[in-house]
Parts: sequence; structure tokens; C-alpha cells
Amino acid sequence: MCEVDLMKSFPKRQVVVGFAALLLSPIAAVPQTPAALPDREAFMTRRMPYDAFDRLPQHVVAVTGAKLNIAFAPGELDLDQDKIIAWVKRCAEIIGLYYGQYPVDAARILVIPMDGAGVQRGTSFGFRGAALKVYIGKGATEAQLDDDWVLIHEMVHFAFPDTESSHLWFSEGQATYIENIARVQAGARSELDAWKEIVTSMPKGLPKAGDEGLDHTHTWGRTYWGGALFCLIADVEIHKRTQNRFGLREALRGVVRKGGVTTADWPLDNALRVADEAVGVNVLRELYDKLKAAPGDIDLQKLWRDLGVSLSESEITFDNKAPLAAIREALMKPAKAS
Repeated sequence: MCEVDLMKSFPKRQVVVGFAALLLSPIAAVPQTPAALPDREAFMTRRMPYDAFDRLPQHVVAVTGAKLNIAFAPGELDLDQDKIIAWVKRCAEIIGLYYGQYPVDAARILVIPMDGAGVQRGTSFGFRGAALKVYIGKGATEAQLDDDWVLIHEMVHFAFPDTESSHLWFSEGQATYIENIARVQAGARSELDAWKEIVTSMPKGLPKAGDEGLDHTHTWGRTYWGGALFCLIADVEIHKRTQNRFGLREALRGVVRKGGVTTADWPLDNALRVADEAVGVNVLRELYDKLKAAPGDIDLQKLWRDLGVSLSESEITFDNKAPLAAIREALMKPAKAS
């Protein structure tokens, strides 16, 4: 119920008499109409419905220095809202662990119920403040939420500035790569399971005939898994050049510390420079120059052998005597406490 300033509800000459009458008949004197909530259609748009979101009841969650405002669009869910809120918080904590902080000070999280089950899809935004919407099936279970990657993928987008559309591969690629790595580092996924997905899916990002480089080839495979492959190669190379002291994680933390988050508009060149400076080696800039306008020569089989990871009959095995076995292990380890 809204609070009303009764003394401002009447002309001054009627305050005494009016206020006395109000006490005798409060319902008749101050009719109140609650503000109508937005219709479901207001949330079923391609863009983030910021205005409609702000009219919904808010659940405020504090996590790693940030404030998350969580709201539910109209619709039915079998799970209680508090269980979904707890899941959102767990995902935010995974992101906070990877980046050393939650990337933004505040974010709007819109949950949209849908038919079906599981977490169906999500989209992130930064135009009017960090925000995302995630579509959840009515029959979604706690186990499905815990096993899902969508929300973490979208939260990764909060941790990088908006760049030109030709660089979408870097934004989507790092989200695809980091959601695998960050969940392992947080203990929310097994290392074997993550490597199985990496080894089986990375070939989707390899260039095909006619490829013109990552900036000019905008297929689904090159955008998501080509970008993820770029991140994996960069991660390994940063570890190599820094004797395993740093990786892509520390490079991207440097971008966040400089304000390179979803609400900022940066050229990719600037973001790569800041990232390289954070780890003291020019890996990202050099790799980008190599792959932005040319397919490059990437030997995945050699990379797996060097890392000591192999897939046979759907089972991952590790070779701890491989040349880069120590780097393979470091990729999945959480950051040391500072």
C-alpha cells in the first residue's frame, strides 16, 4: 500500500474539519487504486523492457559488492521464486569468483516464465544499465538450473565493453569459453565434463573454405566457437609467456578494473591493449592481428596433445607428462586468494 501525506490531501482551510471527518470514515475519504502491473506482452520483446521491469515487484540480492534487482514477468513456474533467486545468486557468485568482483555495481535480472522445462535462452543488455532477461520453462527443476550455462553466459557479457558489431565473435566467444572455465573453478562442474565439451565443440570454430577471418566471417560456428577457440589459444599462450602466473582471467580482470564493462562503449583495440597490459604480454593483440582478417593455421590435435587431453569413446583422459600439462591444470584452477 502506498503512503499518503494526509495533510496535503486537502485545501488549508479544510484541514481541521476534513482530517476529523477522514478519521471517522477513512475508506470513503481516501480511495486508493494500486498501480497496474505491466501485461505479459510488455516483456515479450527483443529488447530489454526497462520501464516495464521497474514496475514489477523487486527482489534485491547483494553479491560480491553488487546489487542485483530480480523480477519475475507474469507467468507460471513450478519452482518457488526463492529457489530461482537462490540460483541467480549462485551464478553471480561464480562470475564474481572468476573476475575477482562482480563486473558491475548493479544489474536488473528479469525472469520470464515460458512453456516447457529447463532454462531456454537469455539475452544481456547495457544501454540503460546492466540488465538481462532469462527465459525459464514452467517445469524447470532445481537440477536443471544447477546444470545450466545460460545465465552465467549472459552475466559474462556484463564484464566486457560494447564494441562494433564486427567484433561480436569476441563477446560471444569469451562468454562461451568462460562459462565452461568459471563453473569448474567455482566447483560447480567437473573438470572432465568441461574438457569433454571443449574438445568436442572447439572444431565448430575452425575456419572453413572461403573464411576471411574472425572480423569478416559471421557464421554461428565462427562467432561462438571461433571466438571461444581464440580465447583458449590466448589463455594457453598467456600462461606460457608468464610461466603460469597469469591467464586470460587476469587479462579480462584488468579490463573490468578500468571500467570496460557492458555499459561502456570501447573500440576492441582499446580493450585488447588494456587486457595485455594487465598481464604484461601482448598475446591478445598479436593473436587478433593474426586472425582478424585471415583464417589462420590452427592445429587442434597438436594443441590437445600438448595439453595432455584426449577423448576416446566419449571418455576424457589426461596425460600429466604432456608438455603443457601444468598449463592444462592451471586453466581450471580458481585464482589464489590475494
